Amino acid sequence: MDELRELVESFFEAVSFAEGERPVYAAIHDLFIVDGKLIRSGPGDPEILTVTQFTASRGKLFEAGELTSFRETESAATTEFFGNVAHRFSTYRKEGVLNGTRFAAEGVISTQFIRLAGEWKMSSMAWDDERPGLVIPERYR
Repeated sequence: MDELRELVESFFEAVSFAEGERPVYAAIHDLFIVDGKLIRSGPGDPEILTVTQFTASRGKLFEAGELTSFRETESAATTEFFGNVAHRFSTYRKEGVLNGTRFAAEGVISTQFIRLAGEWKMSSMAWDDERPGLVIPERYR
């Protein structure tokens, strides 16, 4: 559905910025329900944040000059609906510069949506990057 694709694209636009530009993290609040969660998974304990905590933590990296560019895009997706709930499993690519070091990764992001008063909003987003021993299955590419 176009509305859900647009929400995901808007999220990626809000977190993406070129060197010398400012990210628009504040725009993320409009995409999520009030109690929305963003969860970065990985080999250690997950980082589980509210939208406010997420935008503050990423803003802090930017303001400190640690994160000087970042770009994330959706490369493939599968979306399923049931009534007023939906789930989108997306493959993503990201790249940027953190502490002067260029990085790039691919991974899978799981986004849950709920329709409130006729409008779709994200309720949670959880992701994990590909790494040795964890490869994105072909069915998600």
